[in-house]
Order: sequence, then C-alpha cells, then structure tokens
Amino acid sequence: MVGFASARLPPAVPLDLYSSIRDQRLAALRADVFPRLPIAEGRPLTLEIGCGHGHYLAAYAAAHPEEFCVGIDLLEDRIDRATRKATRAKLTNLVFAQAEASLFLGALRECTPPARLRRIFVLFSDPWPKRRHWKHRVLQPALLDTLAPLTEPGATLHFRTDHPDYFTYAREVVADHLAWRLASPEEPEGRWPFEHVSVFEERSLAGAPQSFTAFRLAENQARGLAH
Repeated sequence: MVGFASARLPPAVPLDLYSSIRDQRLAALRADVFPRLPIAEGRPLTLEIGCGHGHYLAAYAAAHPEEFCVGIDLLEDRIDRATRKATRAKLTNLVFAQAEASLFLGALRECTPPARLRRIFVLFSDPWPKRRHWKHRVLQPALLDTLAPLTEPGATLHFRTDHPDYFTYAREVVADHLAWRLASPEEPEGRWPFEHVSVFEERSLAGAPQSFTAFRLAENQARGLAH
C-alpha cells in the first residue's frame, strides 16, 4: 500500500491504473460496505487494520456482540476467506472490506453523520525492517494523525508485533504524538483486551510478540502537553 499500510501494489503499476483501482475501491466502500455499518445509528466501530484471514477479529466479534467490528486488508483472497468465516459463524456485528487504511479512513471521515472509532487493532503488520522502507509501516505519525479526528477521548489503539525493532519504533511514534498516550502495563486499561492466537501469531510465537495499548487524549490534554 501507499502510506500507512500493510502491503503495497507492485511498483510497476502505472499511476493512472493505481488511481483507477483506488476509485473503484472507494466506490465499493460507499456502495457496498458503509451501508452495512451502523454509522447512521451513531455506534462507534472497532477496527482491525490488516485483518488477514479474520481469525482474531472474528473471535473478538463473537466475544463482544455489543461492539460492531470492521476488518480491512488489501488482499482480496484474505477478505473473501474472512467474510466466509464471519458468515459461517453468523456474526451480524462484523464486516470485512478490501481497502488500504488511508483510503478507508479517509472515506470514513466524509461520512454523515461522522463515523467514530472506539477501538483499533494493528496486529503483526509487516515490519519493513530496512530503514529506507519504514515509511511503509502501518503505525507511523500519519496514521495517528488520521485516526485522531475519528476517535473520541479514551478510544484505544492496540498494537502487537513479533519484530523487536518495529515494536520500539511504534512505541516511540505513539509516545511522540500529542493526541495519544501510551498506557502503562500496570494500568487496568493497559491490559490486552482479548487473547486469541491467529494464524499470524502462531507463526510468530518463537519471536516473543510484544504489545502495547495507547489512549486518545482529550484536546485540552493534548494542548497541555504541547506547552
């Protein structure tokens, strides 16, 4: 993907073709996906960015029927498999959509009434280990900037990775952002909200996954930190 995303289109894709693909996906979001979300009801959403085959979010949605969950991923095959999983489980509070994060979140900001996110998961996204590729990592300042107007104070961001350098990088990105605060593991709110071993986590268990939770600050708190 371009910007904050878990995957990218091949570099050889011409710009006009890439723009056409983005336009098609945006139209699909507005016509097919957003009407299935409870945005008009004012219900906040739980979002997983880079949902893969939907293992984690499907289990989370089943355990939290009071929350409406949305999973996005760039790869069509992953979304197809995740959707079949939700259908088999008869989960009416779960939708999966093929979209890159910047496109999906940008479209959410244009909704009327405004869409709101209560909880965001970023789990085992591509660490892009080479420094010149860090700009492609999901969790970076641009993502936090985009999430801020879509969240109310107290909304949570949950991050997990098996890549130590990416974990350090992500913590520093959040710690430096004025709209978000890292939660201490000792705080009740800083505990991981739900455990379910996904396929990606099974593959990474030898890498000792690390996690953190961050909170959206109120505007007056963010301004206070700036002075």
